[in-house]
Amino acid sequence: MMASTRQEAIRTISSEGAMELREGTEPKDEGRLPEIFGQLVFNDTVQRQRLPGPVYKALRRTIETGVALEAEVADSVATAMKDWALEHGATHYTHWFQPMTGSTAEKHDSFLSPTADGRAILEFSGKQLVQGEPDASSFPSGGLRATFEARGYTAWDPTSPAFLRKTAGGSTLTIPTAFCSWTGEALDKKTPLLRSCQAVSKSAVRLLNLIGESGVTRVSPSAGVEQEYFLIDRQFYFLRPDLVSCGRTLFGSRPHKGQEFDDHYFGAISGRVLKFMMDLEHELWLLGIPIKTRHNEVAPSQFELAPVYLGVSVSIDQNMVTMDMLKSVAERHGLAAILHEKPFANLNGSGKHFNWSLSDNLGNNLIDPGKTPHENLKFILFLTAIIRGVDLHQDILRAAVANAGNDHRLGANEAPPAIISIFVGGQLEEIIAALIEGRPPKIIGDGSQKPLRLGVTALPDLPRDISDRNRTSPFAFTGNKFEFRAVSSNQSVAYPAAFLNLIVAESLDHISDEIEKRGGPSTENVQSVVREILKKHRRILFDGDNYTQEWRDEAARRGLLNRTSTPEALADFASEENVALYERYGVLSRSEAESRFIVQYEKYAATVNVEAIAMCDIARTMILPASTTHQRRLAETLAAVGGLLGDQAAGAQLEQLEDITGAIGRLKRSIDALSEIQLELEASDEPIQDRATAYRERAIPAMEAVRKEADFLEQLVDDDLWPLPKYREMLFVL
Repeated sequence: MMASTRQEAIRTISSEGAMELREGTEPKDEGRLPEIFGQLVFNDTVQRQRLPGPVYKALRRTIETGVALEAEVADSVATAMKDWALEHGATHYTHWFQPMTGSTAEKHDSFLSPTADGRAILEFSGKQLVQGEPDASSFPSGGLRATFEARGYTAWDPTSPAFLRKTAGGSTLTIPTAFCSWTGEALDKKTPLLRSCQAVSKSAVRLLNLIGESGVTRVSPSAGVEQEYFLIDRQFYFLRPDLVSCGRTLFGSRPHKGQEFDDHYFGAISGRVLKFMMDLEHELWLLGIPIKTRHNEVAPSQFELAPVYLGVSVSIDQNMVTMDMLKSVAERHGLAAILHEKPFANLNGSGKHFNWSLSDNLGNNLIDPGKTPHENLKFILFLTAIIRGVDLHQDILRAAVANAGNDHRLGANEAPPAIISIFVGGQLEEIIAALIEGRPPKIIGDGSQKPLRLGVTALPDLPRDISDRNRTSPFAFTGNKFEFRAVSSNQSVAYPAAFLNLIVAESLDHISDEIEKRGGPSTENVQSVVREILKKHRRILFDGDNYTQEWRDEAARRGLLNRTSTPEALADFASEENVALYERYGVLSRSEAESRFIVQYEKYAATVNVEAIAMCDIARTMILPASTTHQRRLAETLAAVGGLLGDQAAGAQLEQLEDITGAIGRLKRSIDALSEIQLELEASDEPIQDRATAYRERAIPAMEAVRKEADFLEQLVDDDLWPLPKYREMLFVL
């Protein structure tokens, strides 16, 4: 039954009727992008148009400096926001927040308010804008809240503009917020991020003022989040229970052709996928999300989109919206968007490339080296701070990207390894060496930036960047920003951003302290501080191939951490030293840090547990029955051939029967072993970190054993009987 359903899906997907259906309409508003961009956002332009002058200025002051809004200003903003939303068809509003689940959450309230005479009016006050009260009892809290302690609050984040989410049923005014408990402790991922932005701004301004940049009053992190994802036909998706419940395939033999020829990477985008991309971009542009780039990624059916850089909080909010829109727009096109880090074995997984930089209120990018980086004091100081911060706090950065899905991807010759290192390129490596050794750099200015001449007169000379790229590096300098490449495709970037801001803030303060201890920012004092720091933390720099065993051996000699699994990576997240750092900069309190430590372990254990249950169920109820049916057919064939031609003539059938019988037996035993482990661990009352470690050390190898036998059976069982859509179908029938 399932096999015939699978084959019917293939026929439907590849039929001419489906081809006509999926063509859809022409791209919307193709030539009107400047007009439609941000149409559904209560952005600065709308605020300027709709708010009274003093109110607008007060709101901008809050956004830019963090001062609190007065009640009457909030009321005026709320009224304007409500009127704008009603004009766009909204009937409800929601405080949209990012709990520790890793996704987003929302509770919708209508603008309707009944009156005493039995009628109704539409109201939205400043109090309703600034604060909401969703139930906080059922979100992960890591012990911050007991089950019966239900009260929680959402607080408006004015730095991220409100927007409208339009669906077939209407529009909802969506207000980005922070989320905290009744006791004031952060229950979300955004609050630590906003705190870290304040911290890095304060530390950066201090250092810049110290070296004479007195006009700098604010420094802001900016981000661009590249998003990778897979697309498969929606019919295949619903025929794969593992994809539906786990987000990844727990079974699947490798296809005849995968990514060996590198022909999918940047290849021509198919008509169906391009139609989806155009529709997605239209929806995102309406929401003011500046999607700039789209292309095929390395693996078949894998794709990527990338936006223009914005402030880090807005950029992360927009990435959360983008992930949601990927799924909803894909559904409209009869597709399923898969955001898991490793949905298909033996093929590249998906990640996010989190591009990060710092800019001051005067418009200067502090991570831009300029044409002569060795003479750019600000750049050298900030580069030094980043190198020190990443080296000193490798454990925090590694923990920020730790999750069960990313364990399958990191270090798999498709993504950076679990060892944190920094790539800065040849020119900056030489400048750093020269600073340490107290000599002029050998590579300076335009020496490494001569244009590329391609040897064809019709082709122009190309400007050369300051350095090459290193795709194997987890933290790479790419010209005027750093790219954190270890972030996973399905996670919020809020934690990586918050902890990167934090460790850089701490290093900037360390540099300021050291300069002040030496008597102030003289050339000699600054050089001595930079020299000492770079010499001490140079070990974090590596410009070679991060995938090699030689690098792993060298990293061990250097004393760098190599935490290959989530339980290992989380081990020191809430250590005394790290908690002291979080508290010093107000990013997390002790209880908040410990809660996240527990939540991340709980999520890891729950993820592996769900996968183990799904694997046992699918293997028992789908793969074993198909395999035994094939076994019976072979036995019947063997009996028929032996009866007609003799047992000797049936040798090939006998070998086949022995192969399938042996594989079925091994699969059954491996399922039983996995089931026993899963039941034991699920019932365990050990501390969560011990249980998570046990899932890693016991359940994961048992799951690999089940998959090995099931994937072998996929290659033996009659194709007409196999119940699950195969890789060769899901990845190539689109």
